[in-house]
Amino acid sequence: MTSLRWWQRAVFYQIYPRSFADANGDGIGDLEGIRRHLDYLQDLGVEAIWLCPHYPSPLVDWGYDVADYTNVAPEYGTLEDFRRLLEDAHRRNIRVILDLVLNHTSDQHPWFQESRSRCDHPKRDWYIWRDGKDGEPPNNWYSAFGGSAWEYDPQTGQYYYHFFFKEQPDLNWRNPAVKRAMFDVVRFWLDMGVDGFRLDAVGTIFEDPALPDQTAPMSYPEWLKAWNAATDEAERERLWRIRQEMFRYQEDLPEVHDLMRELRALVNAYGDVVLVGETEDLAYYGNGEDELHLVFNFPLMKAPRLTPAVVRANQRERLAGLPPGAWPCNTMGNHDVSRVLSRYGDGRHDREIARIAAALMLTLWGTPFLYYGEEIGMRDLILTDLSLFKDPLGRWWYTVERELFGTPHEEAVIRGAQFGRDKCRTPMQWSRAPNAGFCPPGVAPWLPVHPNYQEGVNVADQLEEPDSLLAFYRRLIRLRQRTPALLAGEYVPLAEDSEEALIFLRRLREDGSACLVAMNMSEGPAHVRLDLPTWGRCLFSTHRKEGAEEALRELRLAPFEITLMELLRR
Repeated sequence: MTSLRWWQRAVFYQIYPRSFADANGDGIGDLEGIRRHLDYLQDLGVEAIWLCPHYPSPLVDWGYDVADYTNVAPEYGTLEDFRRLLEDAHRRNIRVILDLVLNHTSDQHPWFQESRSRCDHPKRDWYIWRDGKDGEPPNNWYSAFGGSAWEYDPQTGQYYYHFFFKEQPDLNWRNPAVKRAMFDVVRFWLDMGVDGFRLDAVGTIFEDPALPDQTAPMSYPEWLKAWNAATDEAERERLWRIRQEMFRYQEDLPEVHDLMRELRALVNAYGDVVLVGETEDLAYYGNGEDELHLVFNFPLMKAPRLTPAVVRANQRERLAGLPPGAWPCNTMGNHDVSRVLSRYGDGRHDREIARIAAALMLTLWGTPFLYYGEEIGMRDLILTDLSLFKDPLGRWWYTVERELFGTPHEEAVIRGAQFGRDKCRTPMQWSRAPNAGFCPPGVAPWLPVHPNYQEGVNVADQLEEPDSLLAFYRRLIRLRQRTPALLAGEYVPLAEDSEEALIFLRRLREDGSACLVAMNMSEGPAHVRLDLPTWGRCLFSTHRKEGAEEALRELRLAPFEITLMELLRR
C-alpha cells in the first residue's frame, strides 16, 4: 500500500470550468468559482481534479482551440487566480491536472498567424501546408468534425491540414521547433506546481506524410448516420472497422509513441507527475513505465448496457492487455458523451442504476474519474431551440440532417442536440435557487440549466438527505479510501455464469486480505453460489446491516442490491 502513487489512490473529478461555478456574476463559470467549492470537493472525497481547458481561446471548440498555452482566459480569471486555486487545492491535499491540447492550436494563435502570413515565414513549417491537386485538396481525408480535413488559404494559395474544425490547424510535430515550444509549455505549468496533464486527442498528433488517399466504402456523414442508428453489436463492429480504414493515415501512427516516451522522460524529472491519455488504446502504456501513466477504459463507458456479462468481458479484456506495471483507469462519463442516467436510466429504476454506475467506478481495479454533477444524478438537457446551441458539432449535425438526409426542422434540431455536446455541459446544480445557484438571479447562464434542479437534483437538497445519491458517493468514496484491498487489490471474478449479479474480489497479494463486491444489476432477486470457505463482514450495503457477518457459501441479493464485504480469516 505504501508503494502506491497518489494518482493510483486518488478519486479524480473532472471540471468543465465554464459550467462549474460563476463567482463574478457574468453567467460563466470561472476559476474563483471552483476555488470557492474546494471544500465541497474535499468533503466528497475528491483527491484530484482535472480542469478542462482554461486557456485564452476564441471558443470555436470551447477551449480546445487554444490561442495562448501559458495564460488564463479572461472570462475565467488571471494567472494569479490560477495560482490561488492551485495553492488552495494543494492545501486540501487535492492535486490538479490540466488539459493539454498537443495536436492543434487555434487559428488565432500567434504561431498560426505567423505561419499563414507567407510561404517563406520561419514558422510556415510549424503547421502542415500542402499544394492542392487540380483545384482540389491534397487528398480525400476527412475531418473528424465533418467535411474535408483540408482548408484552402487564399492568402498563400495552399491548403492547411486540420483533424478537427478548420479553426484548429494541426501542429507539425515533425518539426523539432514545434516540439521544443510545446515542451516549454509543459515546463511552464509544471514549474508552477501542477500535478500532471490529461492529453487531448493524443492519437491524432501525427499523420502519414505521404498523404495517401483513404479507401473507406462510404462517406463520413453516411458512416455517422449508420453508426448512430446501429443497435446490433456485430453491425457496430463492422462500422468501426470502416472508420478505422477511413482514418488509418491520420490516427495512432507509430511516431506518437516515440513522442510519449520523450514527454514521459520530461515529466519524470519533476517527480510524481501523471500523464493521462484521451485514448483507450493500451499501447499508450508503452512497456508499463515509459509512456502514459493512465489510459481510459472507454470501452466500458461506451457499453450500450450495463450488465454483469458486459463488465466481466470488459475487465477480462482490459486487464489481460495491460503491460506489467501498468495501472487501469475507469470512467463512466466526460464532457463529450451523454450523462450516465441519460444513457442507462430506464425511467423506472434510475435511482438504482445511478448507484450501480457509481459502485462500478469506485470498486473496480484502477483510478476512477468522475464527471462533475454525476454525484447528484445530473442528466442530459436536450435543447429544442437551435439558437441556444453552443456546440458547433450540434449545429453541423443539424445541417447534415437537413441538407443530406432531408430531415424536418424540428426533428433535425433534436438530432443535432443529441449528437452535440451541449447536452452534458450544462451548469452544475448547486441548489434550488434561481439558475440552480450556478450564477445570480437575473443573469443568463452561458447554457441553460436543466430544470430538474428544482426536483432535488442539486447539491443543497442532497446534502440534507441521508439516502441521496450524493450521500451514496460520499460513503462509498470514504470506504474506498480506508480499505486497502479496494485501492490496490487485484480483480478476481466470481460467479461468472450469473446473468443478474456481478460479483468479484479485490484481493491484496501481499497479505491475502480481500473485499467481496456484489451487485445485483437486475430488477429481480439473485441467488448465487460462491462456495468461498470463509465468512464475510458487511462493510457497505444498500440492503444489509453493516457489520453483520455471514457465511459466503451463497449470496441472496435483493433487486439492485450493492454489498461490499470484508473476507474474514477463521
